[in-house]
Amino acid sequence: MDFGRRVVVLRRWRVAVRFEWRAVIVCAALVAAMVCLAMLALMTGSYQLSPGQVVSALVGGENGLVRDIVVEWRAPRVAAALVFGAALGVSGAILQSMLRNPLADPGIIGFSQGSYTGALIVILVVNGSYVQLIGGALLGAMATAVAVYVLAYRRGVQGFRLIIVGIGVSAMLESLNTWLILKADLEQAMAAAAWGAGSLNVVSWNQVAIGGVCIAVLLLLAAMLSRPMRQMELGDDTAASQGVRISSARLGVVVVGVALTAIVTAASGPIAFISLVAPQIGRRLVRSAGITLAPAALVGALLCLAADYLAQHVAPTPLPVGIITVILGGGYLGYLLFTEARRRL
Repeated sequence: MDFGRRVVVLRRWRVAVRFEWRAVIVCAALVAAMVCLAMLALMTGSYQLSPGQVVSALVGGENGLVRDIVVEWRAPRVAAALVFGAALGVSGAILQSMLRNPLADPGIIGFSQGSYTGALIVILVVNGSYVQLIGGALLGAMATAVAVYVLAYRRGVQGFRLIIVGIGVSAMLESLNTWLILKADLEQAMAAAAWGAGSLNVVSWNQVAIGGVCIAVLLLLAAMLSRPMRQMELGDDTAASQGVRISSARLGVVVVGVALTAIVTAASGPIAFISLVAPQIGRRLVRSAGITLAPAALVGALLCLAADYLAQHVAPTPLPVGIITVILGGGYLGYLLFTEARRRL
């Protein structure tokens, strides 16, 4: 009997090692793809550059126009796409893990619209700085999360009910945001409408630095929460029996997920569907049934960078990145809704 148990443990260990190696290979391939696409984004534009010029400008070997193009104009946009895309990917991964539903997304359940409302009020009423935008977006997203949770609570919160309530709250907030823009001055309304489409056109190193530091801290907190999230995916009773404090863990997951979404929204406006698509693609690449934070972050960064590259070059004038993510993510959302409906029938 003891020999049989050792064989089972050894087989499980081999399976775990194989999955770990697959995750490492997948993450390395995603990083390589990100580097290649980032280099392409730094090279191409109205002023074409060679790889040597880009590398020289990044290491300080170029001066004048080439350095300004690479370091001051293109590099902040590339860095923002990578950092913000990773934040959105992790935000979607932890929310989908907590609700145990692939449709869980900050944009669908209203968190993105709530953060947009908070930031919009700061823009139109206070005309505040980027730090004030982060505060307004965070307060708006937290208030929306509380409202969705209270409205969806019926002897507990089920993932599908919370998503349905979140869709309704998101629609109401979208109407409120439209009303706020219509009541604003023409210049403010035009700026807010363009920003609300989700754009990296005017992002700066200051926004990348402040947002990057905040996102790095939140990603560290998400990594610390990954173990209790894996246990909660087995069920609340099982997780509680293993010493997990369910209420505290869920509160931490919601706060981290909402904060990641709010920081991105404050810098670039709501970028839709990255947080919905990235965790699912990352999970399928790794072939894991549980939460996969690193692949979700890397896929989110790659998708955001690719969408922003298309937004710059697919039309005669640069488009907001949110338009590209809506086009690509809308089809994926339809596929998820179709498969979810078939599963429940």
